[in-house]
This record gives sequence, structure tokens and C-alpha cells, in this order.
Amino acid sequence: MSLESKDLELIERVIYKNGDDIAVSIGRSFERLEERIDAAESRIYGRLAEIEDKIESSRQDIFDYLGEMKEEIREIRRLSADN
Repeated sequence: MSLESKDLELIERVIYKNGDDIAVSIGRSFERLEERIDAAESRIYGRLAEIEDKIESSRQDIFDYLGEMKEEIREIRRLSADN
């Protein structure tokens, strides 16, 4: 029972068909991976923006506090100079 050329052609077509299916599957997997990477990147940038906002808010709070302390020190100096 030897293989005829029709059989070989059929086997070859099956191999090529499966190869295409595998290539398409791999391509789709890469697309999904790219989407996941993009989503993760967006989340990271969102969190970095939140951190920047918190840092800026804290920075402003510190400047306000220092300004208040500066005013209190000036007031103490003024009161000390008046006495």
C-alpha cells in the first residue's frame, strides 16, 4: 500500500492549511497581547497622573504651611520688637 501523488497532495494541503491556521492563531494572540499591554500602559499612566496630582497637592500644602509659619515668625518678631 504505497502513497499515490493524490494522497501526497492531500497531505500537503492539510499541512499548509494547518500552517495558515496556526499563523492566524499566533497573529491573533499577538493582537490580544498588544491590547493587554496597551491597557496596562494606560493604567500605569493613569496612576502616574494620580501620583503627580497628589505630589503637587502635597507640595502646595507644604508651601502654604511654610507661608503660615513664616507669617507667624514675623508676627513673633514684630511682637518681640514692640516689647
